[in-house]
Parts: sequence; C-alpha cells; structure tokens
Amino acid sequence: MIEAVMVWNEPNNTSHWDFGIDQGWHTFAAMARATGQAVRAENASVKRVLGGLSPIDPRFLAHMAGQGVLDQMDVVAVHGFPLDWNLWSIEDWPEKLESVRRVTHLPVWVTEVGISTFAGDAVQAEGLRRTAQVLRGRAERIHWYSLFDLPQQWEATTRHKQREGSSYFRHFHMGLIREDGTPKPAVRDFAALGGEMGICQWFHYQDHRLDDAVRWLRELGVKKLRTGLSWSDDHRDGCEAWFDKQMRALEEFEVTVTFCFTPEHRGVVPHYTSPPQDPGEFVDFCARMVRRYAG
Repeated sequence: MIEAVMVWNEPNNTSHWDFGIDQGWHTFAAMARATGQAVRAENASVKRVLGGLSPIDPRFLAHMAGQGVLDQMDVVAVHGFPLDWNLWSIEDWPEKLESVRRVTHLPVWVTEVGISTFAGDAVQAEGLRRTAQVLRGRAERIHWYSLFDLPQQWEATTRHKQREGSSYFRHFHMGLIREDGTPKPAVRDFAALGGEMGICQWFHYQDHRLDDAVRWLRELGVKKLRTGLSWSDDHRDGCEAWFDKQMRALEEFEVTVTFCFTPEHRGVVPHYTSPPQDPGEFVDFCARMVRRYAG
C-alpha cells in the first residue's frame, strides 16, 4: 500500500518548519536520520524520500548531506510552482533539477508541481501541457498538485493570509476539479498523459472528498498518488479508524505518504510547524504507520 514515505513536507519552507527555533536545522536533521533508519528497519522495500524542497535550494540539500541525512534517504524530492509563487519560469525546470543533481547522486522526484486557475482556466491547461513536455524524461516521478480545489470555507494549511495577500488565494484554485465537483479544461490534458503523471492530493481529517477522489483518480488513470498522514492527527479521537479508512480507500494506488506536522501540545511552541519537544515521538509515529500500512 505504501510504496514510499516522505520525511516532512517542505522542511526548508518557513511555513512548514520553524527554523527560527531550529537554527541550522540540527533537530530536523537528527529527526530525519532517525526516521530513515526506523523506516528501513520496518520495511527495507519502502523508499525513503527527503521532504520536497521548496524553494529548490541546493545549499539546503548540501547542508543535509553534511549532517548525514542523505545517507538515510533513497530519493530527494522538490516542489515548484513557476506560474504562481516562484520567481522562475517553466523553462527553468531542467536547470533546477540539475542544480540538485550536482549535490546528490540520489534520484530526484518532483512531488509537487502545479498551476492555479486564479488567473484563468486556460493558464492552467497550457501550463500543464508545457510542464509535462519540460519534465518528461528529466524526473523519475512527477506528481501534479492537485486533484481538487481547496474548499473556500477552509484555511490553506501552513499559509499566512495576512502576509501573503493575493498569493494566499491561489492555494484555493490549484485543483483539476472545482469545489462543486465540475472538471476544469486541464482535466483533458492530464488524462491525455495516460497515467504518466501522478497526483498529489492532501486529505484533511475525516475528509468528505475521499470517495470522490478515488473515483476521479481511477477515471484519470492515475497510478501514483502522493498524500499524507499527519502526526498532528494522531492524538484525535478516532484517528486510527480514519487512518485505516484513508489508506484502505487508496490501496489500489502506488502511494507516497508524507509524515509531518507536530501536535501543538508536543511542539517546542504550540504550532504544527514547530520542532517537537521529543523528536523520537515523531520517529515512533512514522515507524508505526509503516508497520501498519506498508504490507
């Protein structure tokens, strides 16, 4: 069921890991090393992926290599959104990937790439086509972000509306499917890829969209799916039943599952981006999830 595990999500992004507390990422590096070792001990066939770098920063990767993190990983992942948030173009993807390969011999996956319909449906459709052309043959794995638009009444997790201004609202328009369930024009272009590109779709706790997601993934011919199991949900009532339901629904796909987000009461500060008080608790959570869902 689980083919690969990703250790955190965008650890070098200020909205995903509080490196104001963990200056130098020393806590993160120790936690990632221990997680990689624990996953290998549980199931040696599961690929270990260093959480998608955003921004794509070879210096951060070199820093992780210097702390022994890459010795416990099988893959390095990157994220890119050149038409929405990054100050570079789609045509820059080959150089971005090459900059990572100069630092590591590990395979490089693109585990999030996407284009919003904030400026119009045609922008996403053309951007998807061009992204596929540029990345095809250059990345072993590509996950389009995302399947669904984010419901307007939700918040964009890890984002800061007050700081981001209009950029914040792009998060709500990244899907191939609108909130009302209707497909956008880019769905045709994605389906034409014949399963060559995977999907990244996050599910919130008790997400009502799970069954519809499975239906759409089948219809679009998706084989590889990236999603997450949040450590911060592990302390909720009924969490085990929800994890079981989610993973059972997704068992037909080749799943890369991302482990991240600190329970507020277990963080150095009470926030899901905080380094944990005891990183061993995160490591234990990851090992337990691999034991339960990696077959």
